[in-house]
Amino acid sequence: MRERTKLDDAIKAVSSIEVDLADTLEIMELAELEGDSDVEDEAVEQLRSLENKAKSAELQALLSGEADGNDAYVEIHSGAGGTESQDWANMLMRMYVRWAERRGFKVDTVQYMPGEEAGIKSATIQVKGEDAYGWLKTESGVHRLVRISPYDSNARRHTSFASVWIYPVIDDSIDIEINESELKVDTYRASGAGGQHVNTTDSAVRITHQPSGIVVQCQNQRSQHKNRAEAMSMLKARLYEAELRRREDEASAVNAQKTDIGWGHQIRSYVLQPYQMVKDLRTGEESGQPDKVLDGDLDPFMAAALAARVHGEGGNVADID
Repeated sequence: MRERTKLDDAIKAVSSIEVDLADTLEIMELAELEGDSDVEDEAVEQLRSLENKAKSAELQALLSGEADGNDAYVEIHSGAGGTESQDWANMLMRMYVRWAERRGFKVDTVQYMPGEEAGIKSATIQVKGEDAYGWLKTESGVHRLVRISPYDSNARRHTSFASVWIYPVIDDSIDIEINESELKVDTYRASGAGGQHVNTTDSAVRITHQPSGIVVQCQNQRSQHKNRAEAMSMLKARLYEAELRRREDEASAVNAQKTDIGWGHQIRSYVLQPYQMVKDLRTGEESGQPDKVLDGDLDPFMAAALAARVHGEGGNVADID
């Protein structure tokens, strides 16, 4: 019913635009014949309004993938570089949490491994909301930060890397078969907030799927049993996302994305020094206000990446006639 309602709303939106466009063009033709400039100006404004509605409808239509309507896991790992890289990973986590909050989505922390001095080594959050995975899926890749390091007493400029991996939360309607003999399960003491219980029990769970090399971790539940169940759900989601990516790569004849956390593999650069700029290296989308982007203003970048994914490299919803 949810899928039916979504499709019905999409059809109604397009039909409404078609009717309004036909009416507006007719009014404009009559205004030109009668020389009524005021009515003509009103018709032009109405066309501009319809253009914005059409762009909005097109963007929504881009969120039509098999799992786009699902909730999403956001997995973040710091790259080489110690404290500086770990602080950057923490900044990225905050950015996605703020983006989710702007949309009224709920965010739960599934796994959290703090850095030695600051930031995080890795973290996984679950974003719950309509089309969460559809919006976030293009954020997978390496993110690069250039800034004057607050951890460098000589105030030198540093370049840091962190990787982001997005995969959908899947429900019981999707059957993923996993052979238990292919799993390596480790338990360990959770880190981060949680009180005495976290520090004294081996409740956190790490599962490695040996054929694929996929590793998932969960520590947000108090019991090992619940953490194992959550980790298994995450593993199924990762395997499902890998299959979706494989199909997409085959359909579009695009090479699988490289996952090294370093030079040459980044999807977006965030430059705070010597100038202010955020640039997506896949679409060319830019912002001269990195503070706003790091505070969760990601929609323009996500929209451009979604359009490029559907219409080809460099595609942009705003540029489509």
